[in-house]
Amino acid sequence: MAEAKLPYITLTQFLKLNGFASTGGQAKYLVKELDITVNGVKEDRRGKKLYPGDIVIVNGRKFVIE
Repeated sequence: MAEAKLPYITLTQFLKLNGFASTGGQAKYLVKELDITVNGVKEDRRGKKLYPGDIVIVNGRKFVIE
């Protein structure tokens, strides 16, 4: 049976998947330390849900959630 995919990922999951953090604890810390915007809005909530099409900018690097 195939595993269902969530329709979103959290900001901490995003940071881990994109190599900014190697652990959840590190990602939690980095959410507060890095310059992060989601769809043009400054973001520092580690549980922020990211959906396909969202634009995330981390320290000037742009990512589009797929």
